[in-house]
Amino acid sequence: MKKSLPIVFISLLILGACGNPGKDTTKDTNDSKIEFESTSFDFGKIAFASDGTCIFRFTNTSMKPLIVNVVRTTCGCTNPEWPKDPVEPGKMGEIKVTYNTRITGRFQKSITVFCNAVNSPVKLFIKGDVQPDPATASSSSKK
Repeated sequence: MKKSLPIVFISLLILGACGNPGKDTTKDTNDSKIEFESTSFDFGKIAFASDGTCIFRFTNTSMKPLIVNVVRTTCGCTNPEWPKDPVEPGKMGEIKVTYNTRITGRFQKSITVFCNAVNSPVKLFIKGDVQPDPATASSSSKK
């Protein structure tokens, strides 16, 4: 019995090392994956106090439901909204991002999407140039 134990152990090691040569175990095709139509949005020149909202559309390209856990921004001037329910395989979802256009000047912000996808986290970017408030600009030019 003592002599057969090492043989069994070595046999198990060899079988474990060989595994199933027809299957790639390093990547499971059922893992959730999120694919965005675009990961950046340029508002260009945008009017003061106008609508600073953009939509980032994505698709769940996997065989499992995609769950967006949280979306974080670099500052409080950017507000994200995301689906709270799982996005089913093959279905689309969207992340709505609103920038506070009462802050004038150029801006460039990043939004980080954390989800159960293999490519998580995903970074999204917005940029633009909020033009000065015409009411403030005209009153300062009258002085």
